[in-house]
Amino acid sequence: MQPIQTLTEFLRSTDAQFRLFDMGRRVSKLSPETFLRFERAELPYPLPFLHQAWIAVLLWNPKQVDQHLVWFLKLPLDEQGLLVQAARDDFLHRLARSVGDQLLERSAEEDPLKDNPFSFTPDQEKMAAFHARATLTLKQPVSAYYQPARAYFGGDAGYEGWDQLGLQGIADMAARLEEQDNEARLTNALHHLPTPPLEALAASLEHAEPGHRLSEALGQRLETELLQGQASPNLIGALLRGLSQGRPATLRQQAIERVLQTPYAHEPEVIAAIASRCWRDLTEASLRTAFFEALALNKAGQACFNRVVADLVFLPGMRGPVMESFRNPERSEALGTALGGFFGRPSQAQ
Repeated sequence: MQPIQTLTEFLRSTDAQFRLFDMGRRVSKLSPETFLRFERAELPYPLPFLHQAWIAVLLWNPKQVDQHLVWFLKLPLDEQGLLVQAARDDFLHRLARSVGDQLLERSAEEDPLKDNPFSFTPDQEKMAAFHARATLTLKQPVSAYYQPARAYFGGDAGYEGWDQLGLQGIADMAARLEEQDNEARLTNALHHLPTPPLEALAASLEHAEPGHRLSEALGQRLETELLQGQASPNLIGALLRGLSQGRPATLRQQAIERVLQTPYAHEPEVIAAIASRCWRDLTEASLRTAFFEALALNKAGQACFNRVVADLVFLPGMRGPVMESFRNPERSEALGTALGGFFGRPSQAQ
């Protein structure tokens, strides 16, 4: 019998069923086949974040779904975005030593990843989004926060009682847009929401795929906030995140282009939302040009420029378009100076 060389092989050798999720930029499904090829160093990780692969593994007993567990793993990547094999081997060794054959029969107190250097705890927002996805996968009852969220976004009692909302309920609605009338409720509510629930909703929608009407409503609220000019950069960034998987792509790209025409384009929170959530839209040349010109003048300076560019070129398929923009002979002097700082020319490094 061949020794187990990948996490996928280990999981398939057990009696558990499992589902993989990427937890880096947003919560999204991860194909087992893609992950296995990544483990074998046959392809780079498709969604790297901070030069690591952030993964959730949901395992359950097919005969008793209440018997399940979750692992949150961060695996280091090399310069090409491939898995560092030594780290994977180290993790498998630790896992085999701590779990053995009793994968789903351990008590809650017996955490096999306790003190494991490859484990992490997601932030509150991603944890809520993941929990919403997990209950759907396991066909378990939705959280107790779901119905109060539906009632609030229905608007029957107005939109002032937002301080009673639970983040989990908002995440549950975002994960269930096609159930009941959830998408319609959120669409109708968007024009009326105060800032705190609006930010929370937009942040939850980045893990979903809003349809045309909901995306249009997000874009209209974004336009309203831009025209008024009183919104915080956090709110503008949150609305862009909420639109980041909206349909159609043209609507989303028009919204990004509109933001890039305003002073918000130089805010680090807004830049981060575009670069980390809407990066696929930056394959469009004119949008990418406008983005880099705004980035060169960002309020956080050269350090922010360097971080954003380093992150973008690490994403599969993005290095070519980014370098194309940098070679543009019509780029501004500000962008040229920022590029000098990025590539380490001493005279412009500051």
